[in-house]
Amino acid sequence: MIRKFFSYLLPIKIYKKKSARSKIIEVTWANGELVLDSENTNYSYGSLQRILRYGLRNIGYDTILKMDHILLLGVAGGSVVKTLVDEIEYKDRITGVEIDPDMIQVANEYFNLNQIKQLELVIDDAFEFVLKTKDKYDLIIIDIFEDTHMPNFLFEKFFVDRICTLLKDDGYVLFNTMILDEAHNVRNRRYISEVNPKLFMTKMLPRIEVHNELIIIKKVA
Repeated sequence: MIRKFFSYLLPIKIYKKKSARSKIIEVTWANGELVLDSENTNYSYGSLQRILRYGLRNIGYDTILKMDHILLLGVAGGSVVKTLVDEIEYKDRITGVEIDPDMIQVANEYFNLNQIKQLELVIDDAFEFVLKTKDKYDLIIIDIFEDTHMPNFLFEKFFVDRICTLLKDDGYVLFNTMILDEAHNVRNRRYISEVNPKLFMTKMLPRIEVHNELIIIKKVA
């Protein structure tokens, strides 16, 4: 494909759409691969895929292969789903929650997300879904952004506690955050401090791809 070849020299935008939730959705050929971006940041594939792949590797691919059910809050183009299915060869259930139906439409059209049989896609607000779900999960991946902004509810103690109650024994949370200033550093450290150390182990993986910091929480059986 000519556009793929020339994308190694210069990014080639092939799709752009206004979305009520995400403002701008763009699909671009960049360095030989399709990536999904908002106006100011990468949403799927590209750097974001590398960031979450690093987090999954830190948890351990062998550990992930033994899991029965993974919850993804914030699907976008589904790059982490592709990492789980294509690279790790995870075979069991994945539930993906995405608030923006326009995002899912693009993910299906350009990234074939609807062809992944083990993936159940739910169009819903992540906060509402977490309150309603009756399931327990081996891994909860939180990857929710509105362009470069992260909703405040993600860092509220009530939400943290609720997420932790949804973990099975020895289950994990993998939380992708963005650090743009000192206030964000303070926010992340406060987040960690509010996790009960008697029940959970926490780890921070700082400064991945410059501005991202991963938080890993493990439930101690």
